[in-house]
Amino acid sequence: MSTLTTSPPVFFPRVQAIIGSKKHIRMVVPILKGNPRLVSWSVPTMTSDDGFVVVEDDIQALLQILPWDLQDSLQNEPRRDGLLEVVLDLGRRPEARFFGDCGGKYLRDTEITITELLEAQRAVGEFGGDNRAGIEGTLHRISAIRSRKGLIVGLTCRVGRAVSGHVDMVRDLLKYKESILFLGRPGVGKTTVMREIARVLADEVNMRVVIVDTSNEIGGDGDVPHAAIGSARRMQVPEPSMQHRVMVEAVENHMPEVVIVDEIGTEAEALACRSIAERGVMLIGTAHGECLANIIKNPTLADLVGGVETVTLGDEEARARRSQKSILERKAPPTFPFLIEMRERNYWVTHRTERSVDLLLNGKKPLVEFQTAPGLQLSTAVA
Repeated sequence: MSTLTTSPPVFFPRVQAIIGSKKHIRMVVPILKGNPRLVSWSVPTMTSDDGFVVVEDDIQALLQILPWDLQDSLQNEPRRDGLLEVVLDLGRRPEARFFGDCGGKYLRDTEITITELLEAQRAVGEFGGDNRAGIEGTLHRISAIRSRKGLIVGLTCRVGRAVSGHVDMVRDLLKYKESILFLGRPGVGKTTVMREIARVLADEVNMRVVIVDTSNEIGGDGDVPHAAIGSARRMQVPEPSMQHRVMVEAVENHMPEVVIVDEIGTEAEALACRSIAERGVMLIGTAHGECLANIIKNPTLADLVGGVETVTLGDEEARARRSQKSILERKAPPTFPFLIEMRERNYWVTHRTERSVDLLLNGKKPLVEFQTAPGLQLSTAVA
């Protein structure tokens, strides 16, 4: 990674410091109960190894759906604060997975039985069309694996936590009130970031925020949203295939200044995003992918970054550009002016989408901003 000597882009006025640094800065975020503009947490907090402040979100409620012997095992687990998920698969040993570990830890030597899965299913309740369920009043998510006959043969019980500190990595971007797309692989923390941005924009910036919560992951299960989203409003989605309709309904019926949507994945949702952005509404969204190039090559989601079309140049123009006559160009302005690659939970790469897409299509490397958490450490470099 080479360093540029040119001045930083104007859209980041506080660019400074260390190229690609991953130094962790421990930070304490005050929990203020007397300030109505800040959310009041009634549960204990702790500082994680990467410097974020974690607000523990009732892990006991998740443990109660597990077999009793697994509850005892996890109660005495020294790494319980870093528990990511518990996997229960029929005929296999139950496994706990933790942040930072490549593998998992078996919780006992005997396999999961169909009776234990049925009891866990009864404790959770009904699963939606996306095979996901939640525990009311919490941020936990339970996902089911079904057999060809529709029977549940596996459960992934994921711990949901409210985490503070992520928003400091993008606070400079939020003040521009332009749409931002967060890109990252599953489990990197995209939904957690959406939750905190919703709270900050609603409670600290005093904007009208509506969350389109397809699987109740952002606002938690139940009709009353979790306190982690502050005063932001939440619209639930009856079926995942209806997410794009609810997105448009949110704009037409509830006059939001900000719409937040998780896991944009279909062409209809991409078109709904463009429609919302063209109405002057700030959009905060997430999509699965490793980097911006993945979105450009994805025909379903390419419209989020402006789309790609083939252009045929004249002979003189091709000679002037020193390129072939048929080239790829961006088709339209991007729906999201900013795109953030979440490479790790505490290591992000920020693109000015329009400029980065043009450079990538021309076979060049884009100029990006590297951010480390939780303090604002930025650097200008070639990705």
